Amino acid sequence: MNPLLVTMHVIVAILLIGGILLQPGTKGGGLGSAFGGGGANTAFGAQGAAPFLSKLTYWLAAGFMITSLAIEITIVKENRSVLDKAPAIRPAPAPAPLPAAPPVPAAPAPAAPKKP
Repeated sequence: MNPLLVTMHVIVAILLIGGILLQPGTKGGGLGSAFGGGGANTAFGAQGAAPFLSKLTYWLAAGFMITSLAIEITIVKENRSVLDKAPAIRPAPAPAPLPAAPPVPAAPAPAAPKKP
């Protein structure tokens, strides 16, 4: 799997979580008010940061889905399961047993005596 793609996926996920937490809720504020959110109204105009954060959330969600699909495509191209943590490593085949010592050839037959 591509480490750069996984890193981008994690970064987009963290930014998406942060963008969702900073959005104002039904009573206004959200987590952004805990960090001095009173100045957010002047920084982002009269409507505050809500339109900006909602657009940011849409783009980050799209990026999250794109990186998720890209990771899945790379896994499928490697022809392995999503549940596999690493490519399967096949053990080396056991060496073939050594053959027994070759048979000792029989002693040559004695040569016939030569006739004079």
